Amino acid sequence: MNFYKFWEFYFHLPVFLRLLLTVSITMLLFGATIHLIEPQHFPNLFDGIWWAFVTGSTVGYGDYVPLSTWGKVIAILLILAGGGVVTFYMATISASTIKHEQNLSKGSINYKGKNHIVFVGWNERTKQLLDMITKRNLGEQIVLIDKTLNQLPYQKHYIHFVRGDATEDEVLSKANIQEAKYVVITSDPSKKERQADQTSILTTVAMRGNNPNLYIIAEILTKEQLTNATRAGADTIIRSNDFMSTLFFNELFRDASVKPFDLLLEVLSSQQFNQIKLSKEMEGYTFLECSDHYVAIEKLLIGIIREDELMLNPPFDTILKNGDLLIILSRL
Repeated sequence: MNFYKFWEFYFHLPVFLRLLLTVSITMLLFGATIHLIEPQHFPNLFDGIWWAFVTGSTVGYGDYVPLSTWGKVIAILLILAGGGVVTFYMATISASTIKHEQNLSKGSINYKGKNHIVFVGWNERTKQLLDMITKRNLGEQIVLIDKTLNQLPYQKHYIHFVRGDATEDEVLSKANIQEAKYVVITSDPSKKERQADQTSILTTVAMRGNNPNLYIIAEILTKEQLTNATRAGADTIIRSNDFMSTLFFNELFRDASVKPFDLLLEVLSSQQFNQIKLSKEMEGYTFLECSDHYVAIEKLLIGIIREDELMLNPPFDTILKNGDLLIILSRL
């Protein structure tokens, strides 16, 4: 009965462990046998096991050699049996490694990490965002969910690819969304704007349902769907159409030589906007006095949020009050 349990346990082990256990038992048996047959040439059990591994792997250092007839018979059996086992073990490891790498590229392997960033959709925006993260060596672990790609080479992009629809719980589970930190949902460029927004909202609902603490950044194209995206659970909504329309307007009707699009790209690539609560010490100060305070520590105060109203570059004599949020521009 004990033997049956061991046999059942053995065949329930992963193939790597089964082969490793088989090799170990085989070498242990041959090592013990040669030690018992020729104790004068193999004075202890470890010497016998060492000889078995060296011979079975066809390395053959020659530091231990059987001299008796029975010892040579054992060596022949070891070469025939043990050598095949070791060779099969190494071939299985190589084949499994290649298969695992192929499965990674095809997006069929579950992600096991935590506190990672999930990208939804493989497009030009995702590629540029990934390049920015990589260039700054932020060390973030990235998981991509996309249903249009057939494969994504892991070595080239160093991100974990999960192929499938981001609205399905099974796919989200593969991306380990329950342990993710952020998710960026980009709009599908292959769909019409309204359809793309509906897909983004449905994805937001699925994400929020699987992880209530997840910070969700969603791209929405039409104004009509902004409220729905907020209701669905998006923490930040990127209104890409409004943003681009504003840039086009400024480019069309600018008077100065500075190009607003190029300038904004430069600012966003080297600076970061931060929203901080006004400290008790700064209450009652003017906007100018507070601005001077932040300039001294190499930060730029550009506006305040008061009662949900954004005030960019307010009058210098504006008195700051309790509850104000400061909009700060600082270096990355």
